[in-house]
Amino acid sequence: MRLEAIAGQPRAVEQLSRALEGGRVAHAYAFVGPAGAGRFTTALAFASELLAADATRGHPDLHVVTPTPPESNPKGARTIRIGAIRELERRASLRPALAARRVLILDEAERMTDDAPQAFLKFLEEPPPATVVILILARARAVPATVISRCQIVLFRARRAAAAGGAMVADAMAWIEETRTQGVTALFKRSERVDRERAETLIDGCWLHCRDLVLARAGAPPALLTDPARAEALAAEAARWSDDTALYRAIEACREARLALVNNVTPRLTVDTLLARVARRAA
Repeated sequence: MRLEAIAGQPRAVEQLSRALEGGRVAHAYAFVGPAGAGRFTTALAFASELLAADATRGHPDLHVVTPTPPESNPKGARTIRIGAIRELERRASLRPALAARRVLILDEAERMTDDAPQAFLKFLEEPPPATVVILILARARAVPATVISRCQIVLFRARRAAAAGGAMVADAMAWIEETRTQGVTALFKRSERVDRERAETLIDGCWLHCRDLVLARAGAPPALLTDPARAEALAAEAARWSDDTALYRAIEACREARLALVNNVTPRLTVDTLLARVARRAA
């Protein structure tokens, strides 16, 4: 994905585009905004521009740090510990393998614990050459002021709930319909590069779609639907489900998928499992 493809965040895209066009890329950025605002997707798009290549987790000059549970307790709280910061420092000490730069992304950077913020501060105070660091944060004050002061802040605004909901449902429906008509092979191919933020959007879209189907089966007014203009299509689709219980189970599957992401289950596996189940039940 390129920066110009990012929807709903024109100011953030303009700020980053100006930096690229003017050759004034900072060594550290803080992408600050609410979940679902597209911070991680934008970080990958920005990385694509910086690396002059499709930035995926497999690119040798892109390193993504995400919170993880303790090795001794897979169900424990997800955090970014000092070991992850030391590994980031090690990566930054190496010469870029393919691109002119390397890009380091810290997702949910507010989850740094214990000595990790202090270690990260020392890293920012003496940034290695040809390195761009991106912190993804819910709030600027979620990390020490000494850390945020060394970053250029890029603000992300919450997307309008209705517009975002309609877009999420349409996106999830496209995936479900393709799976239904072309089989799970098409789903597996399409989900190859799904990251966690993308997975969250698809799961939420699937949940809203199933909710709309429950309302449609109950004969609810179109105004209660995510997209009232689709009332007739939803009523027709809702009739294809065997009963309300199947829909309630699909909604429960969406909740379980969200929990799976919290517990660090692979985003692609989570999306494949959920959408395959929903597509099969809707057939």
